[in-house]
Amino acid sequence: MKAISRSLWLFALTLSLQSFAQNYPNKPIRLVLPYPPGGGTDVIARPLAQKLTEQLGQQVIVDNRGGANGNIGMEFVAKSPPDGYTLLFALTAQYAVNPTLYPKLPYDPVRDYAPISLLANAPYLLVVHPSLPAKTTAELITLMKARAGQLAYSSSGNGSGAHLAGEMFRSLAKVNITHVPYKGAGPAMPDLIAGQVQFSFVTYTAAGPHIKTGRLRALGVTTAKRSPTLPDLPAIAETLAGYDSAVWYGFAAPAGTPADTVARLNSEVLRVLAAPDFRNRIMLEAVAPIGSTPDEFGNFMKSEIARWAKVVKDSGAKVD
Repeated sequence: MKAISRSLWLFALTLSLQSFAQNYPNKPIRLVLPYPPGGGTDVIARPLAQKLTEQLGQQVIVDNRGGANGNIGMEFVAKSPPDGYTLLFALTAQYAVNPTLYPKLPYDPVRDYAPISLLANAPYLLVVHPSLPAKTTAELITLMKARAGQLAYSSSGNGSGAHLAGEMFRSLAKVNITHVPYKGAGPAMPDLIAGQVQFSFVTYTAAGPHIKTGRLRALGVTTAKRSPTLPDLPAIAETLAGYDSAVWYGFAAPAGTPADTVARLNSEVLRVLAAPDFRNRIMLEAVAPIGSTPDEFGNFMKSEIARWAKVVKDSGAKVD
């Protein structure tokens, strides 16, 4: 009798899970961003949530949970029920940099999440204050060598994407430059515009208006090749072979989320990325849509963790 009862229970559970997958979603979905509202992540995440709401027939609500370089939001998702109703939109820093940067990370990007899709990537722009005579990356490197230790670059904090973009630049160019960390991208920009620091690696969203008014000069992009969204700007890699410090965006769920749910979300995300209105909207911010299978994103994440581990260790960056 016990064996029969167990078989019936397993059969009922299987039917329940199948029904869940078929009915998903049947209530609003929370999309967690591990950053405060108003940042560059919102440029993609909010239109993405809007399109998913239209396609899924349930509201996808953006939930900004910033703090600790994204660790607070990442931990929240890792500990959420794996039912498809709490999802994650995070960046290179959270998925690939923090595992080396933080000695006691409250999550494991490989173990604690079910990859859904690589979404997009975007360059940082290498920008200089117009008082610097450098008009190209090569001229900037020459100037750095002539003024060893005198030129400073800003970032939104130790271990941030801008910081590591600068460290990769320093290593490949073999120059002596000074890093000045700020408590966020917002406080860093006024000092860059005022010339208190001489250069930085910033997003197009943050730098674009100042480049147009001449308060900053753009020298190149940090992607391995020229960005399709900014084709007139050279890639830094055209001067420094091997340089690649792009920002990428990934979509995931808590580990253990049913495979059918992950597959459904992947299909819907790829539909969003193919939609002309969505593509045009994010490309205005120099963000290039990509898309992938869950397995492709998982493998890409692992390779990026290994790549950035070397950069973090070489930089000496540490965060308690």
